[in-house]
Amino acid sequence: MALSLKNVSLRVDGQMHIYDTSVELAPTGFNILLGTTLAGKTTLMRLMAGLVQPTTGEIWFNGHNVTGVPVQKRNVSMVYQQFINYPNMNVFDNIASPLRLAGHRRAEIRKRVAPVAELLRLEPFLKRKPAELSGGQQQRCAMARALAKDSDLVLLDEPLANLDYKLREELREELPRLFAIRERTVVYATTEPSEALLLGGYTAAMHAGRITQFGPTGDIYRHPMDKLTASVFSDPPINTIPVTKQGQQFSLTDGTHWKVDGAYLGLSDGPYEFGVRPHHVHPADGRSDGALVEGTVLVAEISGSESTVHFDLQGQPWVSLAHGVHAFGVGETVRFHIDVDHSMLFSTHGDLVAAMGD
Repeated sequence: MALSLKNVSLRVDGQMHIYDTSVELAPTGFNILLGTTLAGKTTLMRLMAGLVQPTTGEIWFNGHNVTGVPVQKRNVSMVYQQFINYPNMNVFDNIASPLRLAGHRRAEIRKRVAPVAELLRLEPFLKRKPAELSGGQQQRCAMARALAKDSDLVLLDEPLANLDYKLREELREELPRLFAIRERTVVYATTEPSEALLLGGYTAAMHAGRITQFGPTGDIYRHPMDKLTASVFSDPPINTIPVTKQGQQFSLTDGTHWKVDGAYLGLSDGPYEFGVRPHHVHPADGRSDGALVEGTVLVAEISGSESTVHFDLQGQPWVSLAHGVHAFGVGETVRFHIDVDHSMLFSTHGDLVAAMGD
């Protein structure tokens, strides 16, 4: 089974919500929509489900044009971040409701409900009403209903956002295996690059109603086609700064420089945009090798064994994400080490020119 969007767009009250989009999703495994809030992820899912109709273009599923086919006539399940349950039914009946509507026998319903209730830790609550559950338990109930229905197309809109950390991590590991067994087309929306990497599959990076790039998740992370996609696939956002290549040296405007190496050696001299993710920028701590820059600390945040340092680098806001405790005062000048073996180089127009490492 495969889902294809062919030149799909959506205009509402004169405003473009989804720009001309053509993409063919992977028929099995996870198709991830990755982007910030208001990137268009939920709107694109509603188009896929048939909850809204596109202004232009066609939606095809399993070789059939389903444009204009209402959601009631499609075998689709959708789970939102904000859970939706039937308040007058207990948890078991909530999970079983789509199976009863489909006419399944009682024994088959129990057979379908039991494994998803176990997976989502709902077995002790099957006789309770939604109002008697915590928010996380209610979200699990909504997810279980979608899983039990065994739909051809499953749309998950940030479904783990309201769950506690431990359960969220367990489900991130379990869900890909579960859907791989059932061989269903799954679309999963998230704002978290780390979640996309954990789930694997394919990722569509989204920004302001557009898909900027679609492909295997690891490939897009390592080789984003442009600076915008790299920013979408980095949290905190990727650090960038203009550099000039001259021979075997990169230079900043203040004269700071470091050696050109690896994939960058054969590039033409001239201006570029250098990019590196925050977890490859660390306080120098006495190091004198590689690329070293000096920045003015804007704020330093320490959370457990990790430190996030926001600093100004020649007018550019940069972030260092490093293990250990690094306590700096606001306005302090600090030297930072850049791991250039895990960096990217963009043209002045924002296109990826070359990349090193991850």
